[in-house]
Amino acid sequence: MSEDHGRFIWYELLTTDQEDAKRFYGEVVGWIYDDMTAADMTYSVANADDAGVAGIMLIPPQAKAMGVPPNWSGYVYVDDCDAAAEKVKTLGGSVMRDPQDIPGIGRFAVVADPSGAVFQVMKPVPPPQARPKIAPGTKGHADWRELYSGDVDQALAFYAEMFGWKKDAVHDMGPMGSYILFANQDGQVGGMMNKPEQVARPGWLYYFQVGDIDSAAARVTSAGGRIVNGPMEVPGGAWIIQGVDPQGAMFALVGRKG
Repeated sequence: MSEDHGRFIWYELLTTDQEDAKRFYGEVVGWIYDDMTAADMTYSVANADDAGVAGIMLIPPQAKAMGVPPNWSGYVYVDDCDAAAEKVKTLGGSVMRDPQDIPGIGRFAVVADPSGAVFQVMKPVPPPQARPKIAPGTKGHADWRELYSGDVDQALAFYAEMFGWKKDAVHDMGPMGSYILFANQDGQVGGMMNKPEQVARPGWLYYFQVGDIDSAAARVTSAGGRIVNGPMEVPGGAWIIQGVDPQGAMFALVGRKG
């Protein structure tokens, strides 16, 4: 395996109002955008400190026809996209969109784990220069990834086999069960738990770093979003917010007090 296999490398928002979503996350997270137009679509690259962090685009017509709502998703680096898609199936997951090329960008597939949580696998075209390593806690970048699963033990086994992720610390959450931290080559990068009853379906949630959490909370509401949980302190001294953007996509923020 390459040193990047199993790393989250990109995040993408599918939305019903691209310009308003750009405005919202620009105000809340501080992103600045570069728009790339090709054929009948525009793809907005969100930048933090001159580094691409995420993409924002309208929900494609085919996905919209299937009832796909506004949502965030993550891309995981793989050494071979086609082999990874086949492996997902052998491990009990499913392929939602067969592997295909994005010219000049890479080859990707949309897949789901055995509980139905959707994510993407991607083999990027090698960049002309090495991607800079982003230090944890860097504003505007993803700082945590969280899976709400239908079966957290099954999920841990699935992702361990797919990407080599390892079980790390476990936090007892009482009636909500266990919160399992997982690690890759960069150390602790996320957590998994069985989804709470109020969560409609298994899925991933991504946390973007915002610095002062109270200021970020104020920006969420003033920009037209809604906070559904938090600010709440989590182990390690960080504070989080979970919210819904103006178009209805779930998002999360992480930061500090003061």
